[in-house]
Formats: sequence, C-alpha cells, structure tokens
Amino acid sequence: MKNLRYVYILIALFLGTSVVAQNTRISDHNIIGWYGYFGTFKLNSKFSLHTEYQWRRTDLVQNWQQGLLRVGLNYQLHPSVQLRAGYAWIETFAYGDIPINGLGRDFTERRTWQMATLTNKVGIIDLSHRFLFEQRWVGRYSDASLEKEDDFVFLNRLRYMLRLQVPLKGNAIVDGTPYFVFYNETFVGFGQNIGENIFDQNRVGLMLGYRFSNKFRLEAGYLSQISLFGREINGASVVQYNNGLIITVNFNFDFSKS
Repeated sequence: MKNLRYVYILIALFLGTSVVAQNTRISDHNIIGWYGYFGTFKLNSKFSLHTEYQWRRTDLVQNWQQGLLRVGLNYQLHPSVQLRAGYAWIETFAYGDIPINGLGRDFTERRTWQMATLTNKVGIIDLSHRFLFEQRWVGRYSDASLEKEDDFVFLNRLRYMLRLQVPLKGNAIVDGTPYFVFYNETFVGFGQNIGENIFDQNRVGLMLGYRFSNKFRLEAGYLSQISLFGREINGASVVQYNNGLIITVNFNFDFSKS
C-alpha cells in the first residue's frame, strides 16, 4: 500500500503541473451522458471474447458526443492477471462550444490496443489496475472544402486506471449484492504528433452497482472527464470539462460448457 501511495502522489503532481502550467486557458463545459454495453463470451478456461459499445451523448441524451465500438480477445494468464488485445472504431462529433476538430467537423478514429489488468483483494475491497496501450489513427481534413477525412494521423497513448469495488452488504460481491465503485483513469500521449499536450485526459467515476447474477451486472453514477486539446486557439490551450451521468450494463456468457 505504501508503493500505491507514492504512485498516487506522482500522478497528482503530474496532473497538477500539466494543467496548471498553462498560463492562458480556454474552458469548455458540457453535461454528458455515457451509456455502455459490455459483453464477455468465455470460450474456455483461458480465452474469452470482449465486446463493447458506448453511446456517448451531450446534454445527457440530446446530442452526440461520441460513438465507440471495441472488440478484443482475452487471455487469462493467471487468476489475477488478464491480457487483452483488440480493435476499436470511434466516431467523434462536433459537440460543445469548441469542437475538438478545428474545422468543427465529425471525425473517425481507428485503434489497435493491448491491455493488462491486475486484480487483488484488500479486506472487502476488490482492486484492479488496468494498463492500456493504444495505437490511434485519427481522421483529419487537409482542406476545409473536403466533406470527408483524407488523412489519418498516427498517435500513441498510454492509459492507467485504478478501480475499486466495495460491497454494501456482506464481505464479497456475490449474486444479489449492491456495491460501490470508484475509478480514476489517466491518459498520456507520447511520440510524434501529440500536439499541444502530453497529458490527454483524466476520468473519475463514482457509481453504485448491483450484481443480479454471475451473468449480469448494472452500474450507474457520476462521471467527470477533463480533456486537453492537442491544439491552441489564439495562443491559448483549451481544457474541456465534461460532467454527467454514466450507466453501464455488463453481461457474461460461458460458452465453454456448451
């Protein structure tokens, strides 16, 4: 736990220097609603398929923020270590007062990614540490007259998420158990083409969950997303603050017994 404390301090210092160091900033505030489906299909004792779609909206439900489709293959290296690799397709829309795309256009992004998740239990708390490495191809318009992206810029990004779950009754999250969830995820870009900021974004979630069975869980609560644009406007960096609702449904299907 001492080592974890040092990690939290370093992350806090890094975020503080990354954001506060910008003397001139433009802020954009949005209310968001993120609604997600997550499905796992177990094939055998080692392998399973991951499927996911996230329907991300602004003004809770009124307008598009993002659509995200992600698929992957899981490998259970150890009871407490899972590896995953896959592909993602993302469509980002021109939302908020200052769209991410400089021309105010929608744009497509394609990703390949690799992930490692480590889990352990401390008392009644279930902890997980997720390390995610993404290779991103982000659509770009080379000319304002174009109706579709004609170039895809390559970007690298690392993500780390700490997540904890605490049962609200009993000592473990079993069928029929309500529970509390907290997570914090930090995104850092590196390599060529990262633009204005190495720090990309940070997300914090506070949710209540309920495990109906080993096949179905539901989670809902509050989400905060802080994003730094990779470009400046009139010499000022742009920081986007998105806050709102998150609801996810989680399914687990075991085909290994079929």
